Amino acid sequence: MLLLREFMQTFSPNLKNDTLSGLTVALALVPEAVAFAFVAGVHPLTGLYAAFMVGLVTAVMGGRPGMISGATGALAVVMVSLVAEAERDFGSGMGPQYLFAAVVLMGVIQITAGAFKLGKFIRIVPYPVMLGFVNGLAIVIFLAQLPQLQSATPGGKWGWTDGTWLAGSELFIMLGLIALTMAITHYLPKITTAFPSALAGILAVSGIALFADLDTKTVGDLASIAGGLPEFGVPNVPLTMETFWFILPYSVIFAAIGLIESLLTVTVIDEMTNTRGRGNKECVAQGSANLLTGFFGGMGGCAMIGQSMINVSSGGRGRWSGIAAALFLLSFILFASPLIEQIPIAALTGVMFMVVIGTFEWSSFRMLRKIPKQDAFIIVLVSGVTVVTDLAIAVIVGVIVAALVFAWEHAKHISARTIIQEDGAKVYDLFGPLFFGSVSAFKDIFEPETDPDVVIIEFKNSRVADSSAIEAIDTIAERYIAAGKEVHLRHLSEECRLLLKKAGNLCDVNVIEDPNYRVATDKLA
Repeated sequence: MLLLREFMQTFSPNLKNDTLSGLTVALALVPEAVAFAFVAGVHPLTGLYAAFMVGLVTAVMGGRPGMISGATGALAVVMVSLVAEAERDFGSGMGPQYLFAAVVLMGVIQITAGAFKLGKFIRIVPYPVMLGFVNGLAIVIFLAQLPQLQSATPGGKWGWTDGTWLAGSELFIMLGLIALTMAITHYLPKITTAFPSALAGILAVSGIALFADLDTKTVGDLASIAGGLPEFGVPNVPLTMETFWFILPYSVIFAAIGLIESLLTVTVIDEMTNTRGRGNKECVAQGSANLLTGFFGGMGGCAMIGQSMINVSSGGRGRWSGIAAALFLLSFILFASPLIEQIPIAALTGVMFMVVIGTFEWSSFRMLRKIPKQDAFIIVLVSGVTVVTDLAIAVIVGVIVAALVFAWEHAKHISARTIIQEDGAKVYDLFGPLFFGSVSAFKDIFEPETDPDVVIIEFKNSRVADSSAIEAIDTIAERYIAAGKEVHLRHLSEECRLLLKKAGNLCDVNVIEDPNYRVATDKLA
């Protein structure tokens, strides 16, 4: 009975809220899925099918109830290169087929990552990187809405260089409807929370535009979303090693981007809901979703932080919210396309602008003056790289820079207190960690030329962390030996003594007091 109650709580803590928030998300998914399909160079239904299948599978078996997944811009901007290269090398019309094959392999890689429990490594992402990721993503979502202020080109595609910007009454109507949607979304919760404010804004603005016969762009101006059920089909590519080596680099990039964005979104939603998702389970779910969608004509996808924010802020907490969003989206494709195509783009843009406002960490402006300069630099760097390139590269750059900053700061922490004993021996009592970042400062501590004939290096208050530290100890021992002096090393762990070469026979062993800890090296692995 307890297990059943826990299952129902995870499936849907509040069925009404989950259903309505799922409907809101589905409406907002339509233009984004179509736009990302255009970016990737494939048919709009390819993006819609991906949003349906990836969203459904991850909602059912994912590690983060309430999180929304689907076709994303972060993947689309990489997919366009694969599609273009396949079209050039293998013939017209082959781009989508090679994309489907790459998405299948992407799914296999992601399932493997989950099986090997690699999702836990998201914990190494520092808070400044997370903050930069969230702020950068908010800027990306904002910039993605600006092309909606352009006129449609004959092909129905909007972009920074396609078409012309709206002007005159058309622009003022567009801005007015966006502002009205934002106002309803912001102020309705102050009156009642019985109905999702974002959905209310979409319905109200759609009704006004329809009954007032306003001349404004609608979803139908972007592309038709009418279609049938996705059909199973093996990607029409040669099953050869040439095909494998062609799609492998792209699949690895797709898998990395998808997992990084998904796991970071899990972390963001965890903080918003004060709960904890399961990263490894989410890896398997994302991989399973992409493996499936590759066989059903979808472009693949990953977690969508913008749609997840809409879902959570609209009251969606359980798995049913994601399932409902996917099923509503499929029903739009099958039955309600004429109705959905009449929704003004302005209403959906207004909702996304509210997502931007809710996503951006405005407190970070105050924090920049109070936190260490290196953390402020990382926040700005990750935000900028997110906007210029993509989320995965930004997070990787941020983690690397944070690690280098950490190493640099801790390199300053190693020091030594020197003592001359009654027998004339000089003791170097070390303080702080000895690792690759601090070996240079460690070597500068010693004076083999001027030290007495007997030197003792005391490691009781220090720790040897890696192979670089071992090599540094050997180097110091070699210098003293070359100077004809005797050096003793005290309180090193057993692993350290095994790894030392030049100084291996210079260790004073005290079994009772010597520490026992591991050194990061492959030599003893």
